[in-house]
Amino acid sequence: MTPQSFTLQRTVLSMLLGTSVLLLAACGDKASAPTPAATAEADPLSVVIKPEMANQFKVSKLETQQIIPWLEISGRIEANDRLVTRIGAAVTGRVTEVLAEVGDRVQRGQALARLASSELTTAQMGFLKAHSAASQAERAVDRARQLIQADVIGSAELQRRESELAVARAELRAAGDQLRLMGLPSEAIDRLKDQGTLHPVAAVSATLAGVVIERKVSNGQVAQPGDHLFTVADLDTVWVVGALPEQTARSVQAGQTVMIEVPALGNRSLSGKIVYVGDTVSPETRSVTIRTQVDNPKRDLKPQMLATMRVRGGAQQTLALPAQAVVRENDRDHVFVRTAEQRFRLTPVELAPAQDDMRPVLKGLTEGTEVVTEGAFHMNNERKRAELE
Repeated sequence: MTPQSFTLQRTVLSMLLGTSVLLLAACGDKASAPTPAATAEADPLSVVIKPEMANQFKVSKLETQQIIPWLEISGRIEANDRLVTRIGAAVTGRVTEVLAEVGDRVQRGQALARLASSELTTAQMGFLKAHSAASQAERAVDRARQLIQADVIGSAELQRRESELAVARAELRAAGDQLRLMGLPSEAIDRLKDQGTLHPVAAVSATLAGVVIERKVSNGQVAQPGDHLFTVADLDTVWVVGALPEQTARSVQAGQTVMIEVPALGNRSLSGKIVYVGDTVSPETRSVTIRTQVDNPKRDLKPQMLATMRVRGGAQQTLALPAQAVVRENDRDHVFVRTAEQRFRLTPVELAPAQDDMRPVLKGLTEGTEVVTEGAFHMNNERKRAELE
């Protein structure tokens, strides 16, 4: 072999060897590049759905929607002030008997306590004098009519005696009304008029049918007119009173429906209408008072029970998604966002509390993002299964 042939052979071998090295390097690069499926498997938050399972999920684009939020307000049960009466003695006297206790149901006119009073005795004597004067005036009129028929007196004398009779009768009615105001029953007044029998004690009587919710009197106590001795309330209807933050007060109007839950009754739900919205703001709590009235036929709603009131606020335009689209993972809210065809990723988001099965979006998503709105729980199970495999 000549030196020229040997040199040419070496050159050809070197070229073939270099080409082989380049081919091997290219094959190595291709083998090391990750496939899309391998990338999805490497991300534990991603899941690829098989085409035959696609109809089990619904994907929707996020849109701005009108949300009417529920406002939750702490409240309490109170007696209906329009059906509450505070009862005291009409005369000064010493209490001799207490007839009603807190919790007792009483009827209108029923005696709650009795007391001995010198004022009552004086008033009864005044009634007897008025009754006697009226009787004497009636007899004087009868005699005057007989005398005028006999032409003994003139008509002027008869008119004068008739005027005196009218005044005496008016004084008798006034004396009787005074005795009734002092708590003397009509039967005792009739006995006083017919038999002259004085009633020894005055009664403190209920002016409203209902339940005694307060007693401030004891035996032997000296009671004055105007003293608050008993409180009687009709609890067939009660008020639920709450304090609405001043920032949201303008969105609530009288007549709106209120949903009420009472923890003491096992969170039993009640409903009522707002009957009052305060016109002033409390300087201590920066809140406005609202009040609703509910029926209480079984009287299981007790004054001072705690309650939670829920009322609709003003409408808002906000980005929102269905509550069923939310997956709870590691104490955080997540949704599945579409990243490619049949590929989804579990994405953390910040959401507001549910409003009628819708969750307003606070952070983590933008309008137009495609998320799984039906079947998110099942998709999360598929993700976990794939991760375990």
